Amino acid sequence: MLTSRPTFLEFFAGGGMARQGLAGMFDAGFSNDFDPMKCATYRRNFVGEPIAESDVWNLDASALPTAHLAWASFPCQDLSLAGARRGLNAPRSGAFWGFWNIIEALDACGRAPRTLVLENVTGLLSSHNGRDFASLVSNLADSGYRVGALVIDASLFSPQSRQRLFIVAHKGRIADGFSSDQCDPGFHPQALRQAVAALPHNARLAWVWWTLPHPPRRNVVLAAVLDRDPPAPAWRSYAATRKLIGQMAPLHRARFDAALADRNWNAGAVFRRIRTENGKRIQRAEIRYDGLAGCLRTPGGGSSKQLLLVTHNGEARLRPLLATEAARLMGCDEGFVLPEKETAALKVLGDGVSVPVVRWLGRHLLLPLVESRARLDAAA
Repeated sequence: MLTSRPTFLEFFAGGGMARQGLAGMFDAGFSNDFDPMKCATYRRNFVGEPIAESDVWNLDASALPTAHLAWASFPCQDLSLAGARRGLNAPRSGAFWGFWNIIEALDACGRAPRTLVLENVTGLLSSHNGRDFASLVSNLADSGYRVGALVIDASLFSPQSRQRLFIVAHKGRIADGFSSDQCDPGFHPQALRQAVAALPHNARLAWVWWTLPHPPRRNVVLAAVLDRDPPAPAWRSYAATRKLIGQMAPLHRARFDAALADRNWNAGAVFRRIRTENGKRIQRAEIRYDGLAGCLRTPGGGSSKQLLLVTHNGEARLRPLLATEAARLMGCDEGFVLPEKETAALKVLGDGVSVPVVRWLGRHLLLPLVESRARLDAAA
């Protein structure tokens, strides 16, 4: 039986958003990230708590404490639909193998965490025609882990459309009630089911469909987390606003015109995207008024910058989403300290994990799994 709070190891920790989500359930035994700016943000939010500022490949497994859980939000750039899709062996997303090297070294001396969480974009399911997902699951299975996954959208908890894949692996007996023979379409969408069906035999035998309760219906919309009167420099020029409106296809222009005709305050989230129309690549501005922001991304180019088109009393104004607003969309705890520069703050948040998603997963699956494992061990 557990006599104290279980501990976890956090790899690719960023600003510590997974730690925020697991707070009160798990204590951080070790944290790591290679980005100096993210490590500085982590230290500002967890004063006095160390974080190893190092490439994961350079970590010494023998120096790590024994822990119940390991969390790894490994880089997604080579797996994302917005990236080049170079796969799990590319330089950035290939950092997963550095993490796995640590787990194997801990396993060799009997100290590997019994529960692992790997968080990434859903593009992992289709990367290299499913071979990257199959390789990852096969390695977990070959090391004695039972493996399952859930696709959880942050929009269940906050007004941001942000689907992420959470692979949960557990070594040892699994108590009743944590898995099912039946898929839950809410957490096991068709893309995941297809990827699982294509797994090699050994990996398929290790697969488990984790069960997770559905959260209460979200009652917060995008407008509720936006600042109505941000500083004047945030606003783009009239010319920039008209240019963006001119980039809308007819469907999106109709949505904007309807919002403009409604004299109440409203804000639509906008992304610029390259679309192919009549054989030509053209930049389009696509707006949504469904009460959600688009998925937050790091500010790495024009197409990744989320904009807000605000309409009120027949006027339209354009500005970017602010870092403070992005922090609310990510469910960060009140008082979370961001980097002073807006671009750096947006990078920390765009690369992070939704705090309430982590909290729900921790409360309803990860902590119960660890506690049940302790009870099974005590009864053996």
